[in-house]
Amino acid sequence: MRSPSTTVVKTPKAFVSALGLDLGRKRIGVAGCDGTGLIATGLMTIERKSFAEDLAQLQSLVQSRRVQTIVAGLPYSMDGSLGFQARQVQKVAKRIAKALDLPLVFVDERLTSFQAEQFMHAENISPSRHKALIDRKAAAIILQQWLDTRRSEQGAHERSSSEQ
Repeated sequence: MRSPSTTVVKTPKAFVSALGLDLGRKRIGVAGCDGTGLIATGLMTIERKSFAEDLAQLQSLVQSRRVQTIVAGLPYSMDGSLGFQARQVQKVAKRIAKALDLPLVFVDERLTSFQAEQFMHAENISPSRHKALIDRKAAAIILQQWLDTRRSEQGAHERSSSEQ
């Protein structure tokens, strides 16, 4: 007697598109992710000129990549408090998100620039001569942290839902 065959139907994962931003006074590091939300990659570094010019470059990325969320790094102090620079970043990030009409999420960016520099040392690239690359890599680290957290939270939610 033949046993009935079981067909497993995999539901497609939802499309994910977010921009990670490392907002500095001189530059904005920008990262994007693949459509599955697994891997963040540095895309570009914007040399800050004016809010309007910076926004125009971001708007172009938002449209071409179908961005759904802005993820900005927030530079907490080492004691966990929000200092002057963090408040400045909050203001700029909120202005950008409002102008782009996108939700905004903040991620603790402590030590991301340091991590980016360590990656560059490992690749035999001089951080002191490649500041823009540091910003782009830091943005990718910020976005990757958000993607990883998001994925683990979704996994926990799916596990708790299946147990009920």
